[in-house]
Amino acid sequence: MKFLPRSSSSGMGAIRPMVLALAATGCASTLDRGELERHVVGTGKPVVVFQSGLGDGLGVWSAVQAGLPRDITSIAFSRAGYGRSAARDGERSPCVAAAELRAGLRQAGLVPPYVLVGHSLGGLYQFAFAKLYPEEVAGIVLVEPTHPQHWSRMQQDAPAMALVVRTARMAAFSPTMRREFDDQQHCLDGFDSRPSPHVPTRVLVRGRFVPPEVGAFERMSRDLWREWPTVLHVREVEPVEGTGHYVQKERPAAVIDAIRWVVQPKR
Repeated sequence: MKFLPRSSSSGMGAIRPMVLALAATGCASTLDRGELERHVVGTGKPVVVFQSGLGDGLGVWSAVQAGLPRDITSIAFSRAGYGRSAARDGERSPCVAAAELRAGLRQAGLVPPYVLVGHSLGGLYQFAFAKLYPEEVAGIVLVEPTHPQHWSRMQQDAPAMALVVRTARMAAFSPTMRREFDDQQHCLDGFDSRPSPHVPTRVLVRGRFVPPEVGAFERMSRDLWREWPTVLHVREVEPVEGTGHYVQKERPAAVIDAIRWVVQPKR
């Protein structure tokens, strides 16, 4: 998850929504009530589905979508409250995000199976989707994903960073961001008993930490990285050299390669 201003060298991300207008296939000039802003590229199956992190719209995936082969269908959404997608009332938990994503895919006429790609908090949302709808998942690529215990562990193991986050939540988060942040661990309690789908999976993580991340926060992050193989069917996490939190913006080719590895029928 990301909390610091985008201008920070930490690479931990934005504290305000990113609103980038993209000329998109399947995205009209106006949205119907309840519809999510989306950008669709390419044709073919399985469909690659992008989920952005806290505060980000679909624009953070533009370089990755543009670099995928055109025989791969990919779709990126701006969740409710970001970009041109209207905010919604009620719970904003990972389970709600997964259900809304599923409904948006059906509204776009895209049927499973899906390759789920998620960044930061969006990685936690794609993890929830895989747990809730495993039969609809063909593959998973997580990019600097928020671990299910990320916030609870940060408060325990990296209290100075947790204080920075609480301050940002009060001073800079939008209402949508605050609700997503506050609800990030809702609905996850029963997930340990749900099997993860046995599908090709990659987990990409940053290659560097810089102040104020070095120290307790870095140690906590690396500890949580080692837990992903027990959470998903993945051998190990893969650091991407020279990158911070936004791996997909700093090294889009690494994310593209991971997606192509998951999508191709013979590895």
